[in-house]
Parts: sequence; C-alpha cells; structure tokens
Amino acid sequence: MPNPVYKRILLKLSGEAFKGNTDYGIDAKTLQQVASRVKVAHDMGIEVAIVVGGGNIWRGAPAEQQGFDRAAADYAGMLATVINAISLQDALEKQGIDTRIQTAINIQQVAEPYIRRKALRHMEKGRVVILAGGTGNPYMTTDTAAALRAIELGVDLLIMSKNKVDGIYDSDPRKNKNAKKFDHITFAEALSRKLSVMDATALTLCMENNVSINVFDILANDDLAKLLTGEHVGTKVTLE
Repeated sequence: MPNPVYKRILLKLSGEAFKGNTDYGIDAKTLQQVASRVKVAHDMGIEVAIVVGGGNIWRGAPAEQQGFDRAAADYAGMLATVINAISLQDALEKQGIDTRIQTAINIQQVAEPYIRRKALRHMEKGRVVILAGGTGNPYMTTDTAAALRAIELGVDLLIMSKNKVDGIYDSDPRKNKNAKKFDHITFAEALSRKLSVMDATALTLCMENNVSINVFDILANDDLAKLLTGEHVGTKVTLE
C-alpha cells in the first residue's frame, strides 16, 4: 500500500451516493462499493470521519415547498441521515472495519451523541467515525455539518463526493456536455461564481478556517487511493 500524504480526512457523502442508479433509497451494490473505497483509506492508516447526507430518502427544502413546516422537514432529513449511517456502518463492518456512529441529535439506542474529543479518540484507535444528523439544527445543510466537523476535528482535507460528477464544473455536466471542469479553484472564485461545490455557509466556513476541499466521484475506480497518495484527482478548492 503506497504511503498517504494525509493523516486525517473527512469524507462527505451525499445521500445520492447511496442510491446508485435507483430513484430512491439505498442500493446495496453501491453501498458495498462505497464501503470498499473507505476501506482503502482505512488500510492506509488514515484516520477517517464521514459525514452522510440524506437526500436519497428525504430533502427538507422540497418538502417545505410541498407544504411541510421547514423545521419539521429538516428534522425528518436528519433522521434520514441516520438511516444512511446505520447502513454504511453495516457495510463497513462486514469488511472488517470497526466503526462508531455519532449523531447531532440523540438516538442512543443506535448511536453515540457527537462528542468531539470522543470522535478524535475513536479515530486515533483506528475506528471510522460516521457523523449523522447534520449539525442538529434545522435550516443547516449536511454540507455545513461537514465543514464544521472538518474544522472541529482538525482534518488535513475535506473530501466531497459528488454523485456521478468527478469535480467542479462551470455548469452541470449532466445537462451541458460542453461544461468546463476546473482542476483547481479558490474559495473566493467558487463563491463569486456560485459554483455547486457546497452551500455558501459551508464554503465560507472552510475559507475562513483554511480547510482545503477536494471534490471527486468516490465510485470512480481508484480515484480515492490516488488522491490520498498525492495524485491530482477531481477539483481542489483552496485559499490561493
């Protein structure tokens, strides 16, 4: 196994990363593929935290448009992330990886509450920590949760896995075949151009705390292994 250039990473998995080619829910084959990619990082000796989204099950903003109270819809979305976390934990442990789920909302029958020092200790012991429930607050996305946890846990890199998109483009490559891909972009440019990296709150948090971001597709062959050993993969977002 080649030597990694990072000691601790946070991987943000969108809910769409769990559904594969299905329209809704969790695709077992895709889940196994995601778990196998995480195992690559774990086997390199890298400390891994994962923030999971819930968009494959529930989305708060569209639910609000259909008449749901926004806060209630967002709390339902937090529960969706817990479902994904439990599913990912099962897939990882079937590959021999010890894991712990920590949630921003208390569900003690299935997960620990999020405690920063405890999460760090788990990672130091070689456990993968799956962080669910977003920030525990409505009106906040799981992207914001990923940025916040990356800062709190002092990771070397925040890795954003997009569903079937291998980086950041100037427009949606799934709709525009002529979309231009960026190899590298600054936080300021991403914000000014309103590119689909993550929401503005999350991006600003990373910029203010100098947390570098790498956007790629986790299901693309050996891209994660290449990224962790210093090869250029996807799009890098940095201060300069």
